Amino acid sequence: MSDIVKVAVDAMGGDYAPEEPVKGAVEAVNAKENLFIYLVGQESIVKKELAKYSYPADRMEIVPASEVIETGEPPVQAIQKKKDSSLVKALRLVRQGEASAFVSCGSTGAVLVGGQVLVGKIKGVERAPLAPLIPTAEGVSLLIDCGANVDARPSHLIQFAKMGSVYMENVMGVKNPRVGLVNIGVEEEKGNALVKETYPLLKECKDINFVGNVEARDIPKGVCDVIVCEAFVGNVILKLYEGVGATLIKKIKGGMMSSLRSKIGALLVKPALKETLKAFDASEYGGAPLLGLKGLVVKSHGSSKANEIRNSIFQCITFTQEDICGKIKEHITTEKQGE
Repeated sequence: MSDIVKVAVDAMGGDYAPEEPVKGAVEAVNAKENLFIYLVGQESIVKKELAKYSYPADRMEIVPASEVIETGEPPVQAIQKKKDSSLVKALRLVRQGEASAFVSCGSTGAVLVGGQVLVGKIKGVERAPLAPLIPTAEGVSLLIDCGANVDARPSHLIQFAKMGSVYMENVMGVKNPRVGLVNIGVEEEKGNALVKETYPLLKECKDINFVGNVEARDIPKGVCDVIVCEAFVGNVILKLYEGVGATLIKKIKGGMMSSLRSKIGALLVKPALKETLKAFDASEYGGAPLLGLKGLVVKSHGSSKANEIRNSIFQCITFTQEDICGKIKEHITTEKQGE
């Protein structure tokens, strides 16, 4: 039983809680025999949801939590005042070592604050970035940071590049991942003060495969595996990515239903199109890990359904088995010793 990965799931977080978090957790534990899940939330409500499913009772436990942190609440205040909330109690399980990882679709601000305050950063990590996988023509790339640090410094971006490289190599199996710095042009002299100062520092890093600046239009082509930027830029890229993707899918479906001929054609291409669109569905890749912490914290979309929550839990298994926290600690420690 020593290889069992224990994951704490915030059963009360997200737009569709507790139905979808509970369903996603059940699907995950039924699919993976090396998984144990703590469902943290209001006991009677979670029990009622669990009663709908069959699952291995010895690998699922309800942890009672009487309070819920709502999306609109000030994150710091919520973490301080709602000690018996599902989010806080689940994070404490990670801090205490009872769980290796935490998954929530709840308040992004509360997850970010709680992760850094309750779980804590690895010694030497300056900032903990949110890093979602985004689909590209070549597979997936890691966007780091997408929402945690809007006023980053060059030293932060260097660490993001190192942490992102560790994640892509060990979790996604990408050998020698290509690191790109988001900029308004590929030339070294372009950009604002932050990227101009960061570029030569990334060039000097011997333990990452820096390929230079990357423009936003080239990201969907898969020109790099780790996309480095500060959180304001990253969040804009992520939201635009999601919006354009949803609009294109809607337009394609509308066009296919516009005439009898297009409907007949749609029937013929439906299987291939469905498979292609699935590859560009962000929910297939789980949530965004908050890297650089002593334990794994994964933030899923507030609108996540069971599929994304299940895949977020699967992420936690690989992350834990590959000891990503340990590998990040090793890289950051080596960096500090080299200064």
